[in-house]
Amino acid sequence: MRILLVDDNNTNLKLLTRLVKKIEGCDPLPFATPDEVLSALPELDFDVAIIDYQMPVYTGVELYAEIARFDKYAGVPVVFITADHDMTTRMAALNAGAIDFITKPVNPVEFHARIHNIVSLTEARRQLADQADWLHREVERAMHELREREREIVERLTLAAGYKNPETVRHVQRVAAYAEAIAREMGLPDAFCTDLRLAAPMHDIGTAAMPDTILLKQGKLTEAEYRQMQSHALIGGELLAKGQSSLLQLASEIAVSHHERFDGQGYPNRLAGDTIPLSGRIVAIADSFDALTTERPYKPAWPFDRAAEHIASRAGSQFDPACVEAFQRALGVMREIMDTDRREQAEEIAQKAMSQKLGKIA
Repeated sequence: MRILLVDDNNTNLKLLTRLVKKIEGCDPLPFATPDEVLSALPELDFDVAIIDYQMPVYTGVELYAEIARFDKYAGVPVVFITADHDMTTRMAALNAGAIDFITKPVNPVEFHARIHNIVSLTEARRQLADQADWLHREVERAMHELREREREIVERLTLAAGYKNPETVRHVQRVAAYAEAIAREMGLPDAFCTDLRLAAPMHDIGTAAMPDTILLKQGKLTEAEYRQMQSHALIGGELLAKGQSSLLQLASEIAVSHHERFDGQGYPNRLAGDTIPLSGRIVAIADSFDALTTERPYKPAWPFDRAAEHIASRAGSQFDPACVEAFQRALGVMREIMDTDRREQAEEIAQKAMSQKLGKIA
């Protein structure tokens, strides 16, 4: 434990130094003038400060005020030594942040008892802070492990949902990446953006309950089939709502709300405006954009710019205007996401073709 000692009286400074050395585990750092202390800041390291109240140029209170300007010394206990018995002086010392004061002439027994108690308190505080840091790290580690398990669950469920149609997996992954890009452009917290990307792939989990005649139909759905297909939002929301995980709860929120419209004409609950969860409003844009820019059995893929213009034209009707503005700012990132996905698809196709060719040769 390092004890800062400041006293302009050489005899007193030597006495204080000798007394501190007698306290187990303590090392004195003696200074004869406030200027010497100020010159050594902020590299100077100490755990407790013992400062003479009355010194030339700087009083003890003025010196401590300068020391306290550095965050490094916040919370360091300070004891003033004074020959003045006036209550005004003592109150000034306490108001400056002192936790104790010692009257001159210094009584060695009293000094040892008071400083020993302060040192013990300081050590206990340090241990408590170390324990708090350890606990914080352990909580963070446990939360990280929990989130990793949640992420794995979501990924497994996403793969299961796309078992009948592998393109579904790529679709939900692109939607998740687009949604995160939009959320970040909105300036939303990093934790929310990350969770949104993890939860968004579950937005169409309810389609697993749809019959193959609808899910794999080559061509446009009939009106009856379309109404049945719409039920996937409620089914997905209800399925995920039963989970206790915060990530699954967010996924449930997205699943049930990503087909709502800002003007209240969407489904399944005809929510409007801000009554639609923000996560659903964001994923609605990401989902629609991906649907427009990819080939479907009933339509060709739209060019990137045409799809972007279409989304922008629906601001205030189908989509939240604030989300659309963020979408437009995120277009550069979204183009990179799309290009990367298409490059990966091309590489997969090439690898499969090569494997088939080698298999025939073998």
